[in-house]
Amino acid sequence: MNKDQVKGKAKDIGGKIQEKVGEATGNRQQQREGVSNQAEGKVQEKVGDVKNIVKGNR
Repeated sequence: MNKDQVKGKAKDIGGKIQEKVGEATGNRQQQREGVSNQAEGKVQEKVGDVKNIVKGNR
């Protein structure tokens, strides 16, 4: 795993937590931010995947 994959996974997990906290507290803004962070994290993970493929590490 490279740093983009690790950071992306962490952002995805953090976003899931943020979304659930928003749901529990009724804070729609926090829910939206959590979903957004999940999407950003998934994109960053994919960037890391591509870097590994380019380097020949899979």
